[in-house]
Amino acid sequence: MIDTLKQPLALKCGAVLPNRLAKSAMTEGLADPTGNPTSAHNQLYKTWAEGGTGLLFTGNIMVDSRYLERAGNVILEDAQQLALFKSWAHAAQSNNNHCWVQLSHPGRQCARLINAQPLSPSDVQLDMLGNFGKPRAMQEEDILDVIQRFVTSAELVKEAGFSGVQIHCAHGYLLSQFLSPNTNKREDKWGGSLANRARIIRTIIQKVRQALGSNFPISVKLNSADFQKGGFTLEECIQVASWLGEDSIDLLEISGGTYEQMSLLGVEATEVRDSTRRREAYFIEYAEQIKAKTNVPVMITGGFRSRYVMQAAIEKGEVDLIGLARPLCTQTDCSNQLMQGTLDQLDDYEHKLLLGKGIWGNNSPLNIIKAINAFGQVGFYYWQIIRLSKGLAPQTQLGVFRAFIRHVINDFRLAMRRRKAFKVNS
Repeated sequence: MIDTLKQPLALKCGAVLPNRLAKSAMTEGLADPTGNPTSAHNQLYKTWAEGGTGLLFTGNIMVDSRYLERAGNVILEDAQQLALFKSWAHAAQSNNNHCWVQLSHPGRQCARLINAQPLSPSDVQLDMLGNFGKPRAMQEEDILDVIQRFVTSAELVKEAGFSGVQIHCAHGYLLSQFLSPNTNKREDKWGGSLANRARIIRTIIQKVRQALGSNFPISVKLNSADFQKGGFTLEECIQVASWLGEDSIDLLEISGGTYEQMSLLGVEATEVRDSTRRREAYFIEYAEQIKAKTNVPVMITGGFRSRYVMQAAIEKGEVDLIGLARPLCTQTDCSNQLMQGTLDQLDDYEHKLLLGKGIWGNNSPLNIIKAINAFGQVGFYYWQIIRLSKGLAPQTQLGVFRAFIRHVINDFRLAMRRRKAFKVNS
């Protein structure tokens, strides 16, 4: 079964991925103060390309400079700095691999330091330690503007020489906010029924397909569920996935959670069955049900750590593509090793990075400890990305508390740097 991960994957648009391993999007925070890609991106993605992963997704690139997921995001809203993107695309595809750009709009998940009044389908505020302002409910013209921004950015992705595009509809960002009844309270054609809540996503996909042509790969990242009472459900996800297949997407990546319920970080939202734990991948049982209802190849990211489980998931038809993220921050060539059969188990630093383990336990009721654990893990991997972007080796001995502090300081520094370059809403 060693050859399983080496198998190419032909997509409906005609593109062929060289193997069954993909790097899922991870935010990098490496852009210059005005949102342009830098030589750090070139170094980072060339390293990942050389590691053998067949498909690389960029970290979420913003379609609107006024609203960012975090300071340090790359912004692609016009062609002014397209030469920098062309350089990035060349470096990121230096090993006959694909690199697809993930396009995103944060909606209400835009930190107050970036914009004190973000946009959202409705004015439902994200209440997380006062870090996010109350959003402004979008008007019709705002919605139409966002749709056009995704189309314009997608056209620029193709012009820059990247080999595909992914539209981010997960993790509680803007398009995911439209899907969830918890954040979409609208009573017009953009809210209410599932068909209305999915209208903006389907419109974007249809217009992007029209703009890019039938032979350019288009992917969507979609939540299997929000894992919140009254939120977007698995049944709704299955229906949306079916619609997206009708709209001619080429690849569907399944994830889950929001900032409030961070299943995207591997933080368990609900009780997880032992059978799921043994199969490693967080969303595999959801992906199986979705895959059964749509003719689109499915990718899942999160939890895969052993070669045998990855191979079995492909062999059994449970998924078509294995998504890797954090392991590529500490083992950049793990894809080559997995395909060669010289690596059986990936590094699993998440379970080593637990502040208070053995004192409070993994299910501690102390939310501050949970928060430090979650964001300390995030900070640990951000720091590895920074080192890789400088051509340095990973620093895996970094502890969770130091990683947490370093992450907070770095994000604050990036935000202050950006404020000097942009006049932001405050």
